[in-house]
Amino acid sequence: MMLSNKPLSFGLSLAISALWNNAIAQSEPPLVLPDTPLTTLVVVGTPEPVDTHLDGVTLDTDILQPMRAATSDTATLLRDVPGVSFQGAGGVSSLPVIRGLADDRLRIKVDGMDLIASCPNHMNPALSYIDPTRVDVIQVFAGIAPVSSGGDSIGGALIVESAKPQFARAGEGILTQGSIGTYYRSNGNAMGANATLTAAGENLSVTYAGSTAQSDNYRAGDNFKTSTLTGRPGHTLPLDEVGSSAYRSINQALAIALRNENHLFDLKLGRQRIPYENFPNQRMDMTDNTSDQVNLGYTGQYQWGVLKTRVYHEKTRHEMNFGDDKQFQYGTAPGMPMNSEGKTTGVSVNADIRLSERDILRFGSEYQAYRLDDWWPPSGTGGMSPGTFWNVNDGQRDRYALFGEWEAKINPQWTSLLGLRHETVRMDADNAAGYCTSGMCMGNQLVDSARFNSRDHSKTDHNWDLTALARYTPDATQTYEAGLAQKTRSPNLYERYTWSTWPMAAVMNNFVGDGNGYVGDVDLKPEVAHTLSLTADWHDARKKIWGVRISPYYTHVRDYIDARCNGASCADGKFNVLKYANQSARLYGIDLSGHLLAASTPAYGDFTLSGIVNVTHGDNRDTGDDLYNIMPLNAKLALTQKRGRLTNTVEAQFVAAKNNVSNTRNEVETGGYGLVNLRSGYTWKQVRLDVGIDNVFDRGYALPLGGAYIGQGTTMSISGIPWGVAVPGPGRSIYASVNYQF
Repeated sequence: MMLSNKPLSFGLSLAISALWNNAIAQSEPPLVLPDTPLTTLVVVGTPEPVDTHLDGVTLDTDILQPMRAATSDTATLLRDVPGVSFQGAGGVSSLPVIRGLADDRLRIKVDGMDLIASCPNHMNPALSYIDPTRVDVIQVFAGIAPVSSGGDSIGGALIVESAKPQFARAGEGILTQGSIGTYYRSNGNAMGANATLTAAGENLSVTYAGSTAQSDNYRAGDNFKTSTLTGRPGHTLPLDEVGSSAYRSINQALAIALRNENHLFDLKLGRQRIPYENFPNQRMDMTDNTSDQVNLGYTGQYQWGVLKTRVYHEKTRHEMNFGDDKQFQYGTAPGMPMNSEGKTTGVSVNADIRLSERDILRFGSEYQAYRLDDWWPPSGTGGMSPGTFWNVNDGQRDRYALFGEWEAKINPQWTSLLGLRHETVRMDADNAAGYCTSGMCMGNQLVDSARFNSRDHSKTDHNWDLTALARYTPDATQTYEAGLAQKTRSPNLYERYTWSTWPMAAVMNNFVGDGNGYVGDVDLKPEVAHTLSLTADWHDARKKIWGVRISPYYTHVRDYIDARCNGASCADGKFNVLKYANQSARLYGIDLSGHLLAASTPAYGDFTLSGIVNVTHGDNRDTGDDLYNIMPLNAKLALTQKRGRLTNTVEAQFVAAKNNVSNTRNEVETGGYGLVNLRSGYTWKQVRLDVGIDNVFDRGYALPLGGAYIGQGTTMSISGIPWGVAVPGPGRSIYASVNYQF
């Protein structure tokens, strides 16, 4: 049943061969090509656009720096990007949503690595493995993503990069530099620190980066629940305290870079340890998560273009149980330990070739091998005994990809980008087993496991991605863009291979935070999305005074992986067991953004108005139901003053009531709300200070994508906690951070 290792050997051989060929290649002066293909960048927070991706946004260090003070969650650095929202999770693990699509439907790369969540609740998504203070640049592809950015996704893509290596100038000697910073946020008593240190010569650079972040439970703006009980004797929570929202995270990374003329080798070693991270919308909490990463890359510049290769390996050891705010003892069972271990190995070889002054050709190949074990050790002498429950046994998911992309500068007004990508995805898993393997077993464990084990588990999908993008710039004050794409995603291991219909086990398989239980289906088909995206951008000739950007889009998804009732019927107003199912879906909407330099005075500086409006709708075409976790109409309006080294911002955020909800999932409706936030930043030569107040008026509200509140009580039982309470947003929080560079 084991999948062959020959593709891995071939991929490694290909990478080594490319590196060797580079070493003996000509050392002529390089022809520097753009790192990324066509499309237009919107720089958030400033009216200075730069050419990059269609419907895209690039966030650089200057934009990210003031955002870091208010969050320890890397995903929320995207909070001012048009079309982006967030699915609630733990304090460092929220999931970005781009135009209604989230999680595995997005392609997310961190320093070139495709990282995979190794947890039945997706508590350890890719962005949780890099601290916000280490992020240097984020590129966001909203809706239409070039095939060179990755595959196995039907939504947008996120490319996250840490800082590039620094080298000493010729004759300068040893370069030493670094930074140290700390922050405090009043809501949850959140605090943390970070530091970097670089020592570099002309050809060798070594950088260490470390950070720590922690928080207690945060407080809502009002009493959002009716009970203080947690299920633990002597432990209660106030009515405005959001149970299971505490966390602690420790990140360390070592980056070593070696350059020789036009060749750069980089080695990045990373370790993350999360001793605990609790989840208010999951029945379990993370009690330990340790990830080790090895990431080796090569970039070579030649007369013909640029060659990039990368080899990486990541191993995650993940443990869950009931945290401090959830009942721990069930009869003779002290908790419910759940463990998983994931291993990801990847190889990529990409080339950018300048065919002429007009044409650039990009092509490459990628290979990824993922292995997952998910097992639940016995606990006590009752229903969770005597054996180990194998949720996913030796799960395997391998991807093999080839792509080609052609960018053409047809004339000064017209630019085009065409791309084609093919991926083969092979999946398999060994036989499953329940706690009980003979006699009278609870929850149909014997029947379900026998049914699953009696059939073949291997699946092979052949997936095609196609993109066609065009940009027309008639003059310096307007740009128009259009894109068509077909994108394909194969199911993940949990969607195909979770097998138990026992409610107690099924509710532990849930990565959408709605409180329901989920059962997989081996026969799920890949999702195939067809997307049309249009963009019009009007601005002044210098792109400094004003700008308006509008981006409508439409996506139809064939074989969208939604859910249906696992039994004959499911009750309203409660949590149920659901089964993944292929259905038809569509998503459509519009993203609006703009800015205006309202005033400019010598005494008080520049005053800029900026705004964002997002509209998204999603529905299941087979059932007529609304799709789950679609953000309602929302808007932001900000006034920013910039005077020398001082920046002040007052921001208003508006979110409409969420009434279009998934009836299949019994999704909870949420009310509309408005928030006011204040922030200021001041920069000296080596020191930056940021202060702010989020939710100035301490408004109570429910998060539209926060999921069901199951952060306290008897969470093991599917009906042990009340249905109908949404996870609330944070109340007022006063924060400050200081960073010193040397």
